[in-house]
Amino acid sequence: MIHSLFIINASGDVFMEKHWKTVVGKSICDYFFEAQSKCANSEDVPPVIATPHHYLINIFRNNLYFVAVLTNEIAPLFVIEFLHRIVEIFEDYFTECTETALKDNYVIVYELLDEMLDSGLPLATETNILKELIKPPNIFRKVANLVTGDNTNISNVLPSSQLSNIPWRRMGVKYTNNESYFDLIEEIDAIIDRNGATVMCEIQGYIDCCVKLTGMPDLTLSFINPRLLDDVSFHPCVRLKKWESERVLSFIPPDGNFRLISYHIGSQNSISIPVYVKHNIQFREGSGGRFELTVGPKQTMGKTLEAVVIECTMPKSVLNCTLTPTQGKCTFDPVKKILVWDIGKIESNAQSAARLPSLRGNIVLSTGQPIPESNPILSVRFTLNQIAISGIRVQRVDMHGEKYKPFKGVKYITTVKKDLQKKQTMGKRGRKPMKSDSNTRLEKSRESARQCRHRKKLRYEYLEELVGDREKAITQLQQELERIRTICQYLDRNGVNNEEIRQELIMWSEDPDVANLMK
Repeated sequence: MIHSLFIINASGDVFMEKHWKTVVGKSICDYFFEAQSKCANSEDVPPVIATPHHYLINIFRNNLYFVAVLTNEIAPLFVIEFLHRIVEIFEDYFTECTETALKDNYVIVYELLDEMLDSGLPLATETNILKELIKPPNIFRKVANLVTGDNTNISNVLPSSQLSNIPWRRMGVKYTNNESYFDLIEEIDAIIDRNGATVMCEIQGYIDCCVKLTGMPDLTLSFINPRLLDDVSFHPCVRLKKWESERVLSFIPPDGNFRLISYHIGSQNSISIPVYVKHNIQFREGSGGRFELTVGPKQTMGKTLEAVVIECTMPKSVLNCTLTPTQGKCTFDPVKKILVWDIGKIESNAQSAARLPSLRGNIVLSTGQPIPESNPILSVRFTLNQIAISGIRVQRVDMHGEKYKPFKGVKYITTVKKDLQKKQTMGKRGRKPMKSDSNTRLEKSRESARQCRHRKKLRYEYLEELVGDREKAITQLQQELERIRTICQYLDRNGVNNEEIRQELIMWSEDPDVANLMK
């Protein structure tokens, strides 16, 4: 599957490479650099790049490109998910996945890649297994390795989880305090026009778990409104058939931290944004302008908006901004032309509604420069605790298989995925939106359609496999019933001497379930 992996920094230097099946030269990255040079932003590089003899599949995380080289055409999402898994493992081991952290732990990085892939195919991707195979770095282990001259962190003992029937959970887990925590986090990605109407709004949600339970517990998690969940991705521990039939998450959890499910809620559902922004940005003829901004909560159910930050990239003709906030701190970078207003908390009670945070002041423009054709885009970030903006709620969490009673906690967090964008226009009649914005939305629509077709294909394959299994089960049941029918006919012809057997057969034949099956 994956022949090679190249890790490239923001400067375009390939500082780390790993080969599994065959050695692929660095020159293959020239195709990637060519595609990168055509993109304005680092995140706009196409995830799949086709070359005459290879396929390059890449992701961009933490200012690093992870480029996988393949020779055969396979499902790109499978490789992309695996690359994201590599980054998550690195973050779990080294706290952060940066160029410095990877260079400081070269040996562990290569040991992890050797264990995660075998001949280019995924082998061990669970954190529990990897941490038993390869010990995470710490200061004491580094000192011990320096003194003994041992540069490897590979354990000499086979992980106990590989001896278990459940590969993601090791055997013999014991805790003094048995507890399980579930964090339901939803990230909003929305675009709002100048009138406050929602142009596009999507939610990417996931449930992060921290489970520290003794033994081999079997957990069941149910929702009040599971119909809202769409495009769900599960951890391997979740029983798919239970979810398909009852919409209940049934699983034996891994030990420690893991992500149980990820889900996506599209723009077809009505989603209420918990914040609103009133603005008045004017550029006047000459060398000045006026900037007014007011932010307030909306439908937060009495909760407090936290970590509210508004970022605005000003046009190049803006020299400086003299603004006064009623709350928080405002800074303007005249080089990057970025205005940042760090508001902090916004209360949602009646007293706070009378004094909402506002930002007012003047804008200084370059002399002789034309007035900007369009006003800047406002990017809003915030955090809302104890509320899932989509309306999803956990009904209950049950545990089976163990006798003790654990502590269970569920927390809800709503935050912003990237930036909640509020598009501004000059307000002139008949002005069309920018061409680049329409092209971006068109490309996103095409990408969503491609992903939708791929999900439908996987769904059809799963249904075909499910129907095949049901047909086999029905055939076996028919054969069993025919055998029982033959035995009963034989007993009717020859008679039964044992009175107990005769009474048992009479009771069995009078059972309504058996009668329905025999028809």
